Amino acid sequence: MADVAVLVRAHWTRGEPGREAPGELVTALYRWWVVAMVLKILGATWDICWHFRWLRDDLAPPHLLNSVGTVMVIGLVVFHSYTGIGVDKVTLRWMQWGLGIFLVAAPLDVINHRVNGLDITAWSPSHALLYLGTGMMSIGLLLGWYRQGRSDRYYYPITYFLWFTVLDNFMFLNQHQEYGVLGLAAWERGAPYAEDSLLQFAADQLHRPLDYIAVENFTLPTPDWLYPVWAVLTGLGTLLLARTLVGRRWTATTIAAGYLVFRCVAWALLAAADFPISTVPFFLLIGALAIDMSAQLITRLRPLIGAAAVTAAAYAALWLQDAYIAAPPSDYASALYVVVVLAAMWWLFEHLGSGVRRIERHLAAIRDRRGRGLSPR
Repeated sequence: MADVAVLVRAHWTRGEPGREAPGELVTALYRWWVVAMVLKILGATWDICWHFRWLRDDLAPPHLLNSVGTVMVIGLVVFHSYTGIGVDKVTLRWMQWGLGIFLVAAPLDVINHRVNGLDITAWSPSHALLYLGTGMMSIGLLLGWYRQGRSDRYYYPITYFLWFTVLDNFMFLNQHQEYGVLGLAAWERGAPYAEDSLLQFAADQLHRPLDYIAVENFTLPTPDWLYPVWAVLTGLGTLLLARTLVGRRWTATTIAAGYLVFRCVAWALLAAADFPISTVPFFLLIGALAIDMSAQLITRLRPLIGAAAVTAAAYAALWLQDAYIAAPPSDYASALYVVVVLAAMWWLFEHLGSGVRRIERHLAAIRDRRGRGLSPR
């Protein structure tokens, strides 16, 4: 740590993106990014269950934990921007724009809830900007780590974690339904998770008494098709892209398993602290297994066959989870158009992966020729 601090001070000078720096410093910067993203994810995970119990509080502990991660992100982006170390121009722009959108969205979210009230729906426009900013930062991190971290012994674990941040960012929206379905059931049992003032506030927004319709609107305000469609196209779609670009055999399954372990540990800790609990999307693991197995098929019809297999596996696993454990309400007929969209995404991702590998080979050839003192041409 002391050596890294010395390196930071020694390199705190103005530079352009792509500036040469010791590998130890570059690796340390990306590991600090990991710490910052962990804090942001922990804060967000705590925050959503907090708002299924109490009315909004700008200084609630989950917000403060998330803010610590955000402050670290600001410091890292400032360092990258000023020194040019650890990033190229494209990577830096993703980080800067992502952070900028997030910092604009945060006060807009506060204003939104001052005007419109309850801070509960994960699907609001101001929240969408927060997810967009976080997602763009994750893309920048992946690009930067892919180009800067290859020599690190923890390259693949950190790569998997960075893909985990993308998956978590997408699946965070579905947690509204995952908390909501159990929140509604708790209210029906006569032991609601939410405090009385929160439920009454939700009812007052609809100008109706505190009844089933009011609580259902508070807990499950989205149409039934949205949960499975979002889970497959964005959640499993993220895992499909990770499998395509990383290229390792069990990439999708590893990331999905890590995400579910995190959700289970968070569930246990929150339950022990007497916070509201959610369902956990275990069906994602079956979909991820289908991705990894389908990716090994050698046929031009792989996108179509793979999309059909993944959609069928995910929807069947979701149905079983709903039947034997718990899951949000889902419209299973949505699988008919999800499979078409997923097949198109699969085809697009494979072409993207092929393009990335061609560029890699070209750049490697240039580096090799330069290393031998020859012209890049």
